[in-house]
Formats: sequence, structure tokens, C-alpha cells
Amino acid sequence: MKDIFALRLYTRVARLGNFSAAARECGLSQSQASRIVADLETDLGTRLLSRSTRAVVPTEAGAEFLARIESILGALDEAEHSVRGGGDLRGVLRMSTPTSFGVHTVIPRLAAFTAKHPDLHIHLLLEDARRDLVRDAVDVAIRLGQLVDSSATAKLIARIPRVIVAASQYLEQAGAPATPMELTRHRIVAGPAANVPTAWAFERGAEKVTVDLEPHFSTNENEGAVAAAAAGLGITSTSEWACQRELASGSLVRLLTEWKTTDIPVHAYYPMGPATRAAARALVDHLAAQFDRDAIHVRHT
Repeated sequence: MKDIFALRLYTRVARLGNFSAAARECGLSQSQASRIVADLETDLGTRLLSRSTRAVVPTEAGAEFLARIESILGALDEAEHSVRGGGDLRGVLRMSTPTSFGVHTVIPRLAAFTAKHPDLHIHLLLEDARRDLVRDAVDVAIRLGQLVDSSATAKLIARIPRVIVAASQYLEQAGAPATPMELTRHRIVAGPAANVPTAWAFERGAEKVTVDLEPHFSTNENEGAVAAAAAGLGITSTSEWACQRELASGSLVRLLTEWKTTDIPVHAYYPMGPATRAAARALVDHLAAQFDRDAIHVRHT
């Protein structure tokens, strides 16, 4: 088990690119982590990592070893999980999710899962910007919208209704659009959810309209777009989940409700493919069940 721990530590150091972050994940000091990996290199008779003051990167041998060992560790996780009968998940699980979705949708649904697996530490990365998931050792990423890579190992776990919203004070000054095309006369707030081709696509019966709009205010996070719309800066297109609180309080109101907008698909994306840890799949299954329980538009694949 000591050797297995060294292998897991090595994969974290190699993926994160430094000893400090990997050591913190594993509950070690930097010097302890460095010594364990150095002992592993001695046992193998080869240098796995190239170390400098600026970065830690795998050598050619280290990169090949990493690719082989991750699938083995994934299989080991699966075996341990099956022996325990689906309980007792352990270690560190790194999950990435868009900020507003994570805050309003994922975190409120984690309590039962964490209570069932007290020895599992979940490191939740809240961010709207896309990151290199493999390099940053992310076990599972929640992604809203169409997947860029259709061949990716992913699971569709929900579909979120899209809404067009604005603040009452903005509508009092500018008026409410009666048709999608009237949006061209309004100030537009753009966030990640409003910057995709389907963000401003509408249907009503057999009629289909797609409006090409230039934003007057833009931000890189959906939380910012919702806040900007609530502050009266203009109209935005976002997920219903992202602005539930604002809709409930009346700080935002829905527009063009006679028109159907394109739902936003929610995928769980596994960057390590078949080597994905059992903990990541278990957490995704938990979230999918929670969404189903809450009568959210879910389709299992």
C-alpha cells in the first residue's frame, strides 16, 4: 500500500506540475512528497520528473510511466470500490464546474454524498473558463452546452431550460421586447451562457428565429452576467438555474415567454476516459439521481 501511495502521489505531482499542491492534497509536507517521489525514482532506476525553480514536468520516461500507471490505478480504484460494496470512497476527488452552476446546483446536492463517504475529500473548482483537465488532474468536469469533442467520454445528466431575462427597472426605461427580433433594439448582457450559437434561438410553433446580437456588456462568468442584468444593464440569455434566486425575488423577470428557447445540455465529462476513478463516477451518479428526484429535465445515457 505504501508503494501504491507513492504511485498516486507521483501522478498528482506530474499532473499538477508542482510538489506543493500535490503534497497538500495528500496531507504531506513538500519535503515529504519530494522524498517519496525521489525514493520511487530510485526504486525504478530512472528519473521521472525534471525539476526546476519554475516548474516540475515529467521526463520522457516519466510521461510514459504516467500514461501506463494511471489506467492501473483506475482499475485498482474500481476493484477496491467493488470489494467495499459501493461504500467507503477515499482520497481526493477533483471536480470542475461552472461557477453559478456549482454554487446554486451542485453544492446544495452534495451533503448526502459526503455524509456517505466521510473519507473522500472533494476539491471543487468553480470556474467558467475552460482549463486543461488532464494537466490539472481533474477527475470529472461538469460542462454546460454542447461538448466540443463529441468523442469525449461523457454522460448527459440533465437539460436546463434557457431563459431570457432583464430587470424591471431596465424594462421600465427601454420597454419589453414583444418578439425575438426586437432584441436588436435593446442593450445585451453577455456571459458564457449567452455566447453560444443557440443562446438566442427561438421557436414558436413552426416559426424559428435566430437573432444575431452584439453585447453592450460582457463578462467571463455567468454569475457576473446575471448580476449585471439584475443591476439593469440590459437583457441576458442564461440558464434557469443560474438565476432562480433573482427570478424568485423579482429582481429579474422572464421575457418572450411565448417562445421556446433551446435547452442547455449538462454533461459530466471524464478526461481520463476508462481510467476514471470510481469516486468520480459515483459522484456523477449521485448528482444525476438528485436532478431526477428534483424533477429536472434529465435524460440518462
